[in-house]
Formats: sequence, C-alpha cells, structure tokens
Amino acid sequence: MTHATLFSPLALRGVTLRNRIAMSPMCQYTASDGMADDWHLVHLGSRAVGGAALIMVEATAVSPEGRITPGCLGLWDDAQVEPLARIARFIQRQGAVPGIQLAHAGRKGSCRASWEGGAPLPPCDGGWELLSASQMPFSPSSPTPRAASTADIAALLRDFANAARRAVAAGFEIVELHAAHGYLLHQFLSPLSNKRCDAYGGSPEGRNRLLIELVLAVREAIPAEMPLFVRISATDWIQGGWELADTERLCVRLKRHGVDLIDVSSGGLQPDAQIPVAPNYQVPLASHVRRAADMCTGAVGLITEARQAQEILARGDADLVFLGRELLRNPYWPMDAQRALNERRTPPLPYRSAMAG
Repeated sequence: MTHATLFSPLALRGVTLRNRIAMSPMCQYTASDGMADDWHLVHLGSRAVGGAALIMVEATAVSPEGRITPGCLGLWDDAQVEPLARIARFIQRQGAVPGIQLAHAGRKGSCRASWEGGAPLPPCDGGWELLSASQMPFSPSSPTPRAASTADIAALLRDFANAARRAVAAGFEIVELHAAHGYLLHQFLSPLSNKRCDAYGGSPEGRNRLLIELVLAVREAIPAEMPLFVRISATDWIQGGWELADTERLCVRLKRHGVDLIDVSSGGLQPDAQIPVAPNYQVPLASHVRRAADMCTGAVGLITEARQAQEILARGDADLVFLGRELLRNPYWPMDAQRALNERRTPPLPYRSAMAG
C-alpha cells in the first residue's frame, strides 16, 4: 500500500477524489420530517466550495425510529430524495464528491437536540420507542430499549438497502454505514451492549452478523462502481468491551464483502468511557486497521493543521483525513492548507481575485 500527500488524488472503485480531505459527517438537527433544507445546502455546499474532496452528509436515518432527534435527516421516504439531490448536484458542480452516511440510532435515539440539553424525548413530546441489540439503556437516565426481534432485523436490512437505493437516486457517489459511536450497529458489535443468545449475539461472529448482512444488502443495492465505507469505533475504551483486535478481525471480513474504506473513530458506546482525547489520538487505530486488514482507512479526530494531516498520509497511517469541527470553524481550510504546504491554490473562479497567491 502506497503512502500519499494531502493533495494527491484517491481512486476508489469508479470514484476519484481530488485530494485526501473529507468533511466528516456532523449532525445539524435542523431537518423537518427528515427533509433537507437550505441550511443543509449552504452548510455542505460551502465546504465543497472550500476545496474538500469528499462532502459526507450527516448521519441520515433509514427509518423514523432510527433518528437521534426529531431534527435528523432521513432517507426512509421517496419525498426525501429531491432535497438531498439538490445538495448532491451543487457539491458535484464544485468538483467535490457527495457522500452520505446511513444510520440508525438504536438506544441513543429519541432525544432533544444538543442545544436543548440532549435529554431523552418522552412520548408526550413526540418521542418514540427505542430499539437495540438487548434491553440495556445507554445510561441510568435513559429509557430501556426493546431488544430487536427477527422481524425487526429483517426490517433493518430492508430499510438500509432501500435508503441506499434512494441515496443512489439522489446522486450520491459514496455511501457510508454508521457502525460507530454507540449507535445501533455498534450496539450489536460490542459485548457490553449485546447480550443476545441467538444468531446475532454471543460470539464475535454472531455480534458481527448484522453488520455483515447489512454490508451485503447495501452492496447489492448500489452500483458496482460505487464505493462503500463503514465508520467503526475501533475500541470502546472500556475494559471487556469492543477492542482493536475485534475491529481488525471484522475489517478483514468487511473488505472481503466489498467495503472499500474504514472510517476509523472510537468510543461512544457508554458515557463513562475514559477516552484519551488529544491531537491524533485515533490515528494509531486507523494505522493499525490499514496494515492489519490491508485496506484503505480514514483518520479522524482533532486533526486541525495542514502539516499534521500531511504527516498522517506521508507515514502511511491513513489514506484520507476526515475533518469535523475544524471545517465548521473554517470552510476554506483546504485552501489554507494548500498555502501552508506550498501547493498551488485553486479557489473557485468567483473568489479567485481575493484569494490569489
């Protein structure tokens, strides 16, 4: 596997990214009935204008019950396709690639928005029943979810596959499955949240089964030339939980079943995890997965400086860097990084006179 520089292209199946900078999926909690609006167009479109190669739309629920909050985006209805298609078209016109993350919140759903405190949303205020691998709440103050039945799992497979088809119809060029941060697919993976005794629990193979089946279902629902990503929490940061060795074994299987890149994050399963947050703290996880599974990875988490991102790629720790909060602070970070690394700047034509040099 080759090493790269920040402004070298990356080819994945039938898609080529113009550089190695991706906008990480970040929930905005501003949708109504799952529908994207002008906020999403400006929020996502400005980062495409700013020079990022991949614009990943936030966690997009595959069913109404899969939302984190009432303000989450959705792709459970055909009416939700065109508002997202408008955004995908704009992103493409800026030379960037539109991607979308498909998700189900599981036991971390039915909450108020973060600026409203993020507390569980009761049924009297529009809340909904929660679904998880087992009847275990996220925290002592959280509602107890219902353990998914065989019928629920069959519905999940249909919902993810149908959402993937709608993503294709909307013009997205990359699909990512959200199996990190304590949401439903992560709840099935971790032994701390999955206490099932059926085919979807117990052994690592059983706990991995839902994600593998979803990958196969989504891979079948999207074109062969379309890349498929999976975001993974590589470790729970909790003794006895999901660990890096589990991630390694899973990713070997994911590659075999058609996954093209692992977006490597960590944590989120339980609120008491002790996470050693610092610049580059998740980069060794991405590096380990890249080498052990012999597949492309994305590094994410407190990557804020151009030379920092360049070094991650130059060392071969990852193939792509995902920027989150730093792109919220500065939509034009990629162009600033070009200047910092003495690369030729390529601002959009209407801005060129102001950004020359």
